[in-house]
Amino acid sequence: MHRARTGAVVGAASLLALAVLPADPQRPTPAAAPAASRIRWGPCPGQPVPDGMRCGSLAVPLDHADPAKGTIDLALASIPASGPRAQRLGSLVLNFGGPGAPGVEGLAADAKAFADLGKRYDLVSFDPRGVGRSAAVTCGGSMAPDPGAARGDAAAQLAALRAVVERCERASGRVLPYIGTVHVSRDMDLIRRALGEAKLNYLGFSYGTRLGAVYAAQYPHRVGRMVLDGVDTLVETLTEQALVSAEGQQQALENFLTWCTRRAEGCVYGANARAAKERADSLVAYLDVHPLVDADGAAFTGRHAAAAIAAALYSRTSWPALADALSRVEHHDDPTGLLRLATPAEGLPSDLDAEHGVPDPDPVPADNAEAAMTAVNCADDPDRGSDKAAPAVVERRIAGLRDRFRQASRIFGPRQLGTVLACYGRPAGTDFLRRIDHPGAPPILLIGTRGDPATPYRWTEETAQRLGSAVVLDYKGDGHTAYTASTCVRAYANAFLVDGDLASGTRSCPGVE
Repeated sequence: MHRARTGAVVGAASLLALAVLPADPQRPTPAAAPAASRIRWGPCPGQPVPDGMRCGSLAVPLDHADPAKGTIDLALASIPASGPRAQRLGSLVLNFGGPGAPGVEGLAADAKAFADLGKRYDLVSFDPRGVGRSAAVTCGGSMAPDPGAARGDAAAQLAALRAVVERCERASGRVLPYIGTVHVSRDMDLIRRALGEAKLNYLGFSYGTRLGAVYAAQYPHRVGRMVLDGVDTLVETLTEQALVSAEGQQQALENFLTWCTRRAEGCVYGANARAAKERADSLVAYLDVHPLVDADGAAFTGRHAAAAIAAALYSRTSWPALADALSRVEHHDDPTGLLRLATPAEGLPSDLDAEHGVPDPDPVPADNAEAAMTAVNCADDPDRGSDKAAPAVVERRIAGLRDRFRQASRIFGPRQLGTVLACYGRPAGTDFLRRIDHPGAPPILLIGTRGDPATPYRWTEETAQRLGSAVVLDYKGDGHTAYTASTCVRAYANAFLVDGDLASGTRSCPGVE
């Protein structure tokens, strides 16, 4: 459900995209791994990239349980290690979060953040199946159901959502039933093989921690040095995850407002943090009724404002920009600052020392990130409400959920409720994640942040217990993920990834360095 804040930012899954879900896959067998698959390397299409970066594709089975169904191509990227050849450690695979975040684009945007690791490792990332240039899923344009039906009773809302998934099925083609983390983990093992690595060295952020944990459960004896930052849950339902996310975002907003009301430059909401919270709530509610118009003539609603605020809360470094953006909205009816916060990944940093890739012959669908996020989250969760219940029962259930999410956060609750409704009445997903229990992998470093708005610290502790071989690093700071935010955290992670140094027990890093 979550994407790390490195160079790009998370977007919440919408209630407007649904997925066809696979039956629960079992552990892979050797027959599911095509021995002849090789990565076909070449120039990177359609984007500037760091010096030396190359892109490639790898054919993997559409259905790992039945390779006769054919293959799909995964998009990969690699930056060769910059240090002396004799000191190189092989490949380090990175996942920047999501689900729905393209790894090729993430590596291009964030390569400098991993420069120290890049001296010893070839840095490798990939677009997971259904994402980016790896058989992208799409709902064929707008993911919104018919507005009239969406505002009707529960039965009408569910019918509108089913109509959306039918569009997703038609537009996405054959890959949609084979979306989900269990499938991506199997793909990642084929990437390991194609890279010529006996074990997988891996750094995963946010959703990437879910992927790493599933890999450790499926292939415990193929795990090398693995670091998971911003640790996802393996046990909570999608409903509980969404509630926790709403609560975490609300707490992060209140932390920001406390900071804002105490800053020397002053805060648009004054000096009282409680009053500031009420005014922020009122702004979002007001914009839903009286939207602003942006420079392109599009409506900027409270929903858009909530998404922008949530994006800025992922990194404490964005707080000054958020304070300025809120001031511009309140004083000048100008949403430009919030729009920039909501879409910071539109262009790559200008200091990339980049070379241009080849023209892009196959642009990624505009709705891919949201469609893929919803597809994966639904596929990874076995719990569903049933749309076959009596309409009055369904209405009560949705009303009850709406109340719970609004209590969690008036700003973020409705948005997070969408991640639950997106799967409502759909076939159950896999319960593989729920069954992970001490798989026997070697020691793994888990990094949890106390003030994380998306993945609460207790998930780090819970996942550590489930893996049974984890060492926890407690970062006492704010923001989603810690590797790029803390030199202390980065030193611990790099010492393990480069030198294999990993002390047992829980270690900690201060929030302010």
